[in-house]
Amino acid sequence: FSYLALRANKVRTLLTALGLVIGYASVILVVTISLTSRDYILEQIRGIGSNMIFAYYEAGDLTSTAVDADFVKMGDVEAVREQLGDRIVAATGVMTNYDRMVIAGREEDVKVIGSDDQYLRVRNLVMVAGRFMDTSDVALRQKVCLLTERLARRLYGSQSASIGQIMKVHGLQFQVIGTFKEKTQTFGLSELSEETVLIPITVIRYFTPVERIDPMYVQVRRPEDVEPLAAMVKQVLESRHRTGARYKVDTLTAILDAAKSIALVLTIVLLLISAIALVISGIGIMNIMLVSVTERTHEIGVRKSLGARRFDVMLQFLLESVLMSMVGGIVGVGLGTAMTEVLSRAFDISMRITPFYVLLAVFVSSAVGIASGWYPASRASKLDPVAALRAE
Repeated sequence: FSYLALRANKVRTLLTALGLVIGYASVILVVTISLTSRDYILEQIRGIGSNMIFAYYEAGDLTSTAVDADFVKMGDVEAVREQLGDRIVAATGVMTNYDRMVIAGREEDVKVIGSDDQYLRVRNLVMVAGRFMDTSDVALRQKVCLLTERLARRLYGSQSASIGQIMKVHGLQFQVIGTFKEKTQTFGLSELSEETVLIPITVIRYFTPVERIDPMYVQVRRPEDVEPLAAMVKQVLESRHRTGARYKVDTLTAILDAAKSIALVLTIVLLLISAIALVISGIGIMNIMLVSVTERTHEIGVRKSLGARRFDVMLQFLLESVLMSMVGGIVGVGLGTAMTEVLSRAFDISMRITPFYVLLAVFVSSAVGIASGWYPASRASKLDPVAALRAE
């Protein structure tokens, strides 16, 4: 009876179902986009370096000359490696200065940084061409260098063409052994800029009057050890320098937590917007069902006079409501899935559709159908059969 009643009013049923289709398609899209955005943001942050601690000298109460001894030194990096042992993957330090170089016929300031063989792993860098420096390059103070991919392209035209070239840094000749890039760009907010030369830290000491590691990076083996080991790194630095020197030790944990909170709020807001769409669709179903009860008062009277119980009448109208909602939900989920696939291909982004949310959407569609149809069905079941038979 429910199916036949819906079929008898095709246009009205289709228009009502259309609102539901749009509502459920938007839910699938919103959930997928919010989950994809959250994962993308978190992956970008993790791409800077997984389980990473970074430390640097913050401040002290002495003159600039006396403060030189307070700066983080390579000896501090070695102490961290020894004291934290196998609880860390790697530890490294960075020293920075600048040099004037001729690029495309014009002199420019180029950042020169020094580090060691563990820098690649800690900073999660990607080799584009050639190789990274090894322990012998650092220990033997080899005059080798690596270029960021943009600088290599500007100097030599391509990544591969730069390998083996000889370039001058602070007046000394260096051989280019590789080009690299950040897995996740920090857009100059780290020690790396788009045009940077990387040389062994043992060599950059030739060009810097004061040894200053800024920052020191430590990659922790297990996520749960990040905070405890950050406290240990600070303790190591403070124990190796004078009382009163202050060191800043940070992790990505706070940034990750903030990103997760922002993603959660964004997801909740988007879901609330989708819920409003579903509520509006549910009100539409309720309105249509109330109209249907009014139009079919005589039919209800006939059924009741033939022995139909209140439960039977109520069940019929509930089933009509649930059928409309279920069909709209299933078609909406299919449409949302198709649109997600189209967006994924158009923007070349991996957008995953979680089966849990698909099942949840179908469940919600049933719940909306029951909630929306309950009052009209209850009203229909309470009609007096004698009064209903008199209705035209």
